[in-house]
Amino acid sequence: MSKFNKDNLNPKNIYFIPLGGSEQFGVNFNLYAYDNSFLAIDCGIGFADHRFPGIDILLPDPQYIADQSEKLAGLIITHAHEDHIGAVPHLWPRLQCPIYCTEFTAMVLRRKFEEYPKCKKAKIHVVKAGESVQIGPYKAHFIPVAHSIPDTASIVLETKVGKVVHSGDWNLDPTPVIGARTEEKNFKAHKGALAYVGDSTNANVEGRSVSEKDVEAGLAEVFKGCKKRIAVTIFSSNVGRMRSIIKAAEANGRSVALIGRSLHNMAGIAIKCGYLNGVPDFVSEEDLSYLPEENQVLICTGSQGEGRAALAKIARGEHRDISLSRGDTVIFSSRAIPGNEAEINYVKNNLVAAGVKIIAPNDTQHCIHVSGHPRRDEVAEMYQWVKPQTVIPVHGERMQLEAQADLARSCQVKNVIVPNNGSVICLGPDTPEIIDHVETGLIAVDQRRLVPANHRSIIDRRKMQFSGSIHVSMVVNDRGDLLADPEMTTDGILDMDTEEDTQFEESLYAEIEDIFVDMKRKDRLDDHFISEEIRIGLRRFIFNALGMKPKTTVHVIRV
Repeated sequence: MSKFNKDNLNPKNIYFIPLGGSEQFGVNFNLYAYDNSFLAIDCGIGFADHRFPGIDILLPDPQYIADQSEKLAGLIITHAHEDHIGAVPHLWPRLQCPIYCTEFTAMVLRRKFEEYPKCKKAKIHVVKAGESVQIGPYKAHFIPVAHSIPDTASIVLETKVGKVVHSGDWNLDPTPVIGARTEEKNFKAHKGALAYVGDSTNANVEGRSVSEKDVEAGLAEVFKGCKKRIAVTIFSSNVGRMRSIIKAAEANGRSVALIGRSLHNMAGIAIKCGYLNGVPDFVSEEDLSYLPEENQVLICTGSQGEGRAALAKIARGEHRDISLSRGDTVIFSSRAIPGNEAEINYVKNNLVAAGVKIIAPNDTQHCIHVSGHPRRDEVAEMYQWVKPQTVIPVHGERMQLEAQADLARSCQVKNVIVPNNGSVICLGPDTPEIIDHVETGLIAVDQRRLVPANHRSIIDRRKMQFSGSIHVSMVVNDRGDLLADPEMTTDGILDMDTEEDTQFEESLYAEIEDIFVDMKRKDRLDDHFISEEIRIGLRRFIFNALGMKPKTTVHVIRV
């Protein structure tokens, strides 16, 4: 990847630079550049997979814009889903810019900032859906759209060069249970835009999305067939689904309890904003024991199999207040994010082993989940409204991006550009094209610190995860004599309860001593030489015997 000179940006042109979310689901982080000023849209997290042992959350690397944060006019958050908002508390101290978002999104962000002292000075500007705000040289129009969380907005950026429609997440749900519909007139007002930068999540799925109203009816029918306790797991931010579950429970004479901290936080904000008006109050966990099991519905966190979420703890029998048993039902009212399938199946297997019935979207004829993202027919309709000169697919893996690109070409869109993270795309006023790339990447949230996703510690964990480790300590005097038997620790290689592995350990000790004895006296005076010779020799010995290449370290203590 070439080192891009940020000073090459022509202030008379408008550029789009995705720093995350254009090669994977999540970590959405997008930059626009115009008139010597930058504007960021969204700053979200992604979920780590098996390639990042010990890591749950990934962030976009903001280094490119952090190095010139004085030019960053602002950060717009389109909605409060974690893949669009979750990285803000981690990265805002490096960005130090004002934030613009709708009311619900602002309340979610303020709640997050309470746990991040370095974000206390962050200025959040609340913009009502349908309003516009001037941010540096950009006029940002907040267009209300339907999605699975309240107060979602698409953003139209207006400059002297032209307009860019940045869709964020949306769909054409005709009867959303919470929030506004996506209205044709709002987008036709910006017909002929320079570019449409659009959500690709369902770009390879034919047809149109089903309405959230259908989920309410579908869940009500499924609940009818359940005899004992029901647990429904969802994304905690899906307030629309929360309302659908409450209404379905009410139709079946059941009361609803929230299980999981993030659900309580999100529901509290939704109540303050009036999005859960007209539904029965939640039952506290403490009061559940007073209700018959056949009158209970639990909404639980953990739809993606997260090990520390409520459902995973319940499945392992580790939740302090809630347990599920034979005859109970767990409904997965969500889709699996690619890469999370193994963790989800682990939770399901634990539940099935306890006699719990599992119902997922593909297990029933009733509608129990709909996506908040547009399918192909909806995206094509959006093209008809906006009539963009250029389409740039974002928000997805390569398959989804290419699927939207093919759709745009079939709809006779003049220019189609499929970006990578870091692509520098000149949108206009001349012919749009990728002119270069900037360095970008991922940051891992490693417990209480942030490290690059390719940090040595993560690479070493990955190696140890597959091939184990071996650590050797040797005490040598200043003449190069071994003063004591080497000390060795192995992890993930031997089982010392078996005679075979005990004998193999003895052969390892013998190999260490043989390598040391075969060294010349002058070489034994060099600690680094001793360490490397034994490290390489041990790895070769273990590979020849076991076919493994363990992470190997040798410490030489000179006395």
